[in-house]
Amino acid sequence: MKNKNVIVTGGMGFIGSHLTEKLLEDNEVTVIDNESTGRMENIKHLLDHKNLTLIKGSIVDLNLTEIFQGKDYVFHLAAIPSVPRSVKDPYSSNEANVTGTLNVLIAAKDAGIKKVIFSSSSSVYGDTPTLPKREDMPVNPMSPYAITKATGEMYCRVFQELYGLPTVCLRYFNVFGPRQDPTSQYSAVIPKFITAIANDKSPLIYGDGEQSRDFTFVKNVVDANILSCESDKTGVFNIACGRRITVNQLVDFINEILGKEIKSVYSDPRPGDIKHSLADISRAGGFGYNPKDEFKEELTEVIKWFVNEPL
Repeated sequence: MKNKNVIVTGGMGFIGSHLTEKLLEDNEVTVIDNESTGRMENIKHLLDHKNLTLIKGSIVDLNLTEIFQGKDYVFHLAAIPSVPRSVKDPYSSNEANVTGTLNVLIAAKDAGIKKVIFSSSSSVYGDTPTLPKREDMPVNPMSPYAITKATGEMYCRVFQELYGLPTVCLRYFNVFGPRQDPTSQYSAVIPKFITAIANDKSPLIYGDGEQSRDFTFVKNVVDANILSCESDKTGVFNIACGRRITVNQLVDFINEILGKEIKSVYSDPRPGDIKHSLADISRAGGFGYNPKDEFKEELTEVIKWFVNEPL
């Protein structure tokens, strides 16, 4: 993608900052973020870029139609991205993720945006036993967060069918990479485990550790956003790597890379968490998505970033 003028909502977040960084190589980018989960330090190295415009504010409150005028595409990542947080505070998740998404779609329609790329989640599948997960399976959300993402997808479909606004919904599977925040109580498992083991502390596993995830490197997610935007494809697509790794295996890998032998401690499973996750990614291959299966290499890169020293 080159010489386009694009919007990235949530562009100061973990995934959004990586996408913003890549898009800025050849495009003008307007980032919208209210810093509720995004952090300025994620884009501090981009702040002086001549093609970056930063708007601090909420997609619930801003006049998005005015901001979207003259823009080509919208990458909509702004959300409160946490199952546990949504269980604790479903109202805030709904406000940010559902009302916010509706505002984005209305503004995109009114401003003549060419395509909206919506960041969805594998959580919409719930704990259905069928593996791998395919996009034509019924959704079965088990948390308020998952409901908000399923609702966002339905809004995208309706806006395409009713108003002719092309939309893509990308169902991310357990994204990891540099810039993930390990300090929040709602942090993803990989940055939490890396931080714990690097500091000789036992990682806390909810359940028996045999739950499995299709961990997806953030660079693959960035590629999927751009490829799906450039393509004429619309609809729902799984974004993952198409392989499973258990949480216990993850701990073993981190120990191996760090040269440690830290044992895990176990607790009861958390409400809303699913047991197994694995994606069929063949549909995304239709727009050129073809991730490499290099989990240990990717994990090593992330660990280097977190400990800030050669391994």
